[in-house]
Formats: sequence, C-alpha cells, structure tokens
Amino acid sequence: MLKKRIIPCLDIMNGRTVKGINFVNLRDAGDPVELGAIYAEKGADELVYLDITATHEGRKTFVELVKDIARKINIPFTVGGGISSVADVAPLLNNGADKITVNSSAVRNPGLIDELARAFGSQCIVVAIDARLDNAPDDWTVYTHGGRKPTDKKLFSWAKEVEERGAGEILFTSMDHDGTKNGFAIEALNTLCNLVSIPVVASGGAGSMEHFKDVFQQTPADAGLAASIFHFGEIEIPDLKAYLNQFHIPVRI
Repeated sequence: MLKKRIIPCLDIMNGRTVKGINFVNLRDAGDPVELGAIYAEKGADELVYLDITATHEGRKTFVELVKDIARKINIPFTVGGGISSVADVAPLLNNGADKITVNSSAVRNPGLIDELARAFGSQCIVVAIDARLDNAPDDWTVYTHGGRKPTDKKLFSWAKEVEERGAGEILFTSMDHDGTKNGFAIEALNTLCNLVSIPVVASGGAGSMEHFKDVFQQTPADAGLAASIFHFGEIEIPDLKAYLNQFHIPVRI
C-alpha cells in the first residue's frame, strides 16, 4: 500500500515564509531554506514552496532560492507561483525542483497543462486548485490570483479536465477551511478523489493530528498539506506520524 504523505507548505513573499488565515493577514514564519531543512530532518515526505507574489523579478529571485533549497534539502520539493510557460519551468527543474505547480495560469490557458506535460512529463506537473463553496452543495467555485479572483470554473469539472490534459497530481485547497484549523474539506475531497485517478493532496484546515487521521481514514487523499501548525510548532511531524501509525495509517516513519 502506498504510504500517505505529510507535506509542509511554505508560502514565500520577499524571500521569507509567510502564513495567513483565509489567504489574508500574513505574518512572518521564518527563513524558507532553514525551515525546509528542519522539516526534512524531522521526517516530512515532501515540501511545497509557493511564491505568492510572483512578479517577474520575484520568479528570478525564486530560481536562486530553488538552488539554495536543493543544496540543503534531501527530500522532494515542489515549487510554484507565476509559472505561465514552458520557459518558466526549465530553470526551476534544472536547479533542483522535483515538481512544479501551476494555478492561475492554467485556468487562464488550460492548454498550458498539455504543453508542460509534453515537455517535462506528467509526473512533475501539479495543478493547484483553490476553491470556495458557494450556496449550493458541491458548487465549489475555482479562484485564481492567490484566492482573490473568482472564475467561471467549478472544482470537479476543472479537476477532471486537468487530469485529462496531463496533470500528474492535484493540490486542492479549500479556501473556506484555509488557516481555520477546523479540519479538512472531507466531503469535497471524497468527491474529488473518487472522480480522478491521479493523486490528490488535501490542503486547508489542518489544526490537529486528528484532522490528518480523519482525512486519511475518511477519504482516499494521498497526502495532507499544512503550513502554520508546522511553522509555529503546534504539531511536530514525528509526533504526527507516530499518531497516524497507531491507527494503522501507512506513513513513512
């Protein structure tokens, strides 16, 4: 059985790790390379680094950051933010990133997913989907630009499309749950995971070890991603994995 992955997420702004609630009210959480090295040492399975401002100059800076991360970290890591072409991806992968993630640019130009999958292989293409639940059940609207702009796309149909276009993994963040520490979006994750055959990373809402247990016991999600609970020492990764192991949830100890 494939082991469930625990993935700290580091949002990067001006070279620092930041974290907020419902995508706003950001506060500093530390140096991204140092934090990543600590997580790797403590048993994180992967890391995700997102350049949340992603200006053109920011992407150039991000390549340098990727070099630093690759030199000091020995676990797989994904990077994203502002990627809109094949040309944006090559420097990131060539300097040590294992996977890249696209979000707003893929919504704007869905054909980008096809292009990236052809150029680099589906295994390293992650499509991040930020969505918020509207009034009707299962009516999840997809947002772009760091959760600031609603689109005409809906979570489940968009997820199926990105899989068909060649994405190798989906990173789904429930904007309603993000930073609230009230638990993952279990119902939506169940629907999503049963709709697609590629791995799904659950994001948004982790606040306790029980929330990770719930998402792995109650959905087929392949990984659980969180930020603030790891950044601010509320949950230690070795403790989390030992806890999950007690419930016979397969994790890498």
